[in-house]
Amino acid sequence: MELYLLIKAAHIIGAAVLLGTGAGIAFFMLMAHHTRDPVLIAHTARIVVLADFVFTTTAVIAQPITGGALAHMAGFPFNTGWVALSLALYVVTGLCWLPVVWIQMRLRRLAEAAVTAGEPLPAAYDRLFRIWFVLGFPAFASVLAIVWLMVAKPAF
Repeated sequence: MELYLLIKAAHIIGAAVLLGTGAGIAFFMLMAHHTRDPVLIAHTARIVVLADFVFTTTAVIAQPITGGALAHMAGFPFNTGWVALSLALYVVTGLCWLPVVWIQMRLRRLAEAAVTAGEPLPAAYDRLFRIWFVLGFPAFASVLAIVWLMVAKPAF
């Protein structure tokens, strides 16, 4: 039972990291974006990209490992309704998150180029930011739903 609780704690921490890092990154990028200041945006995007690689990537790797171990130890087959839905939502999250990370890196480079050239942000920045913003909604909603499924374990 001790191992199960240790893995469960790691899994809950991973979920908290995904939610917290996702919300934090979104907040700071949005606040920087609203300034329209390429220097601030470039700086914020550098930190956001680092945070995504250090925290989010670690949690993204750990979650299926700890979740799979917990499901196995608790006797929940992967085709159990809430487990299968959690896995599907995890894929949705990943399909949104991967382009978001690339977009964040591109936003950073565009802001840095604007700083170097002493110019305002280019139109490409605004287009990419809109895509980044839109992709955040299904990703974050999916993570919230996964957490709810983990806690409620609904039968369906």
